[in-house]
Amino acid sequence: MAPNNRFAAIALTVALAVPAAEASVATAAPFEEKVDNATSIILGRCEKNESRWDPSGRWILTYSTFKVLNTFKGGPAQAVTLVVPGGSVGGVHQSSVGLPAFNEGSENVLFIRNGKAGPTVLYFDQGAYDVVTNERGEKIVAPVASDVVHIDTQRGVAVPAEAPRTLNEIRGAVDHAVRTAGERRQRAEILRAKQQKGPTIGSMIIGNKLVLAALAIGLLLAAWQLFRR
Repeated sequence: MAPNNRFAAIALTVALAVPAAEASVATAAPFEEKVDNATSIILGRCEKNESRWDPSGRWILTYSTFKVLNTFKGGPAQAVTLVVPGGSVGGVHQSSVGLPAFNEGSENVLFIRNGKAGPTVLYFDQGAYDVVTNERGEKIVAPVASDVVHIDTQRGVAVPAEAPRTLNEIRGAVDHAVRTAGERRQRAEILRAKQQKGPTIGSMIIGNKLVLAALAIGLLLAAWQLFRR
């Protein structure tokens, strides 16, 4: 299943025809998972936005062209154009809940995947970060603003937005995730193998240790009674 398909709860709304959407939810993507599934990760500056109808004439797509300032993962490139649903054409506007929109001149860290219409943002709004410069001249990276509530499906709780980090911290986190990707794949394969085999004798013993303890006590009592005779 393609990574973005896991986030199908995010709804596309046509602003001219549909009332404002309520808060949407999507599965939270851990940072390392985003690194693993991204075709490339870049720091870029948005130089041009262009919106136009898709070939079917039903949806508006916006093409955002970025000058690549730095590449954290993937092959080197001077520029990349990302396609994201939504935009305005001829007075018609379509907006997308949970999808990032970029401003010309803005700097962003982008997790990119290849889609049918071209390169796009991985995991929707979770694959895009705003970059600003603080008073000390440091580039600070923070998740783009989002109307979507991201949920940890294993715990069933909302996940707070990532804390802002410096660009160097983001670069270090990406490098670490790339280096340890093999270890994560190995752990996942071991876990899958265990799940397919079902419970082992050891796990069954541990799960029934109270029953076994009672049985052992019963055997000891029986032996003691036997030797008393």
